[in-house]
Amino acid sequence: MSDETLLAARGLVVRYGSTDAVRGVDLEVRRSEVVGLIGPDGGGKTSTLRVLAGLLRATAGEAEAFGADTWRTRRALHHRLGYLAQRFALYGDLTVDENIQFFALMYGVPAWKVRRTELLELVGLEDFRSRLADRLSGGMKQKLALACTLIHSPEILLLDEPTTGVDPVTRREFWRLLADLVGEGLTLLIATPYLDEAERCTRVLLMHDGRILADARPQEIPDLMPGSIVEVTAEQRTRAAEILAEIENVADVSVFGNTLHVRVEGARDPVAVVRTALGDSGVPVEGARPIPAGLEDAFLYLTRSPEPEVLMEASS
Repeated sequence: MSDETLLAARGLVVRYGSTDAVRGVDLEVRRSEVVGLIGPDGGGKTSTLRVLAGLLRATAGEAEAFGADTWRTRRALHHRLGYLAQRFALYGDLTVDENIQFFALMYGVPAWKVRRTELLELVGLEDFRSRLADRLSGGMKQKLALACTLIHSPEILLLDEPTTGVDPVTRREFWRLLADLVGEGLTLLIATPYLDEAERCTRVLLMHDGRILADARPQEIPDLMPGSIVEVTAEQRTRAAEILAEIENVADVSVFGNTLHVRVEGARDPVAVVRTALGDSGVPVEGARPIPAGLEDAFLYLTRSPEPEVLMEASS
């Protein structure tokens, strides 16, 4: 690993019984990056994070943090790394202050009272110090969990779907907090099923079925997909999708709300291909226009490929 690489995995495999949850993953997280591990539930994100955090032993391959094996150095690692699990172990019968105090003492943090006050101000819980954790809202519990994870001032923070199940306002506030932390020099590796959150990252790892399908900056991900996207609006949407799926130049058709995203390859005028196919079949077209490919379009393309390649970052 280079001096700037804080986390790395090479050929990482995690197996539960006969099931491979992680299948030969290679990745790196460099200092000051915000890396998004993006993918659906069951894709291997949590298992990958747990190995990198020294909480789970890999079945095969290598996982390193700060240049050392994460499993062999797991005790020392936890003083430099923070891990926010999907279900963080807050103590409901302790107050906000007492929960942070517990983790501060567990990590042996000096002058922890000053650090606790700083964190409570950061996450906006300074007015709720004496409230029991069980009496906090879901968003406030997540902010308290973040404060507990940060009490020992880790250099890198691993977050496992921290915004799942929270309301949109809390989700936005949580990302604002993360942006402030990154501004102070913290490095983030964040797992999430939300593709829109990928746009907040400096680099994105698209993960599916235990494999990394792409490793690139968010704006580069759509460029990994060939062809052009035509957005189609038609009252007979299902019929239109069936017809277009049979056209030679149409690679795939996806439903996006009330529209279809049609990926056309090898055609000079993709819109004309779509309009002609639907017109010849008697399906009225309300609208058809070319649009830039998005992250979701690219992810659908990568996951539909029968043997997806590992498409790596175009530039470092």
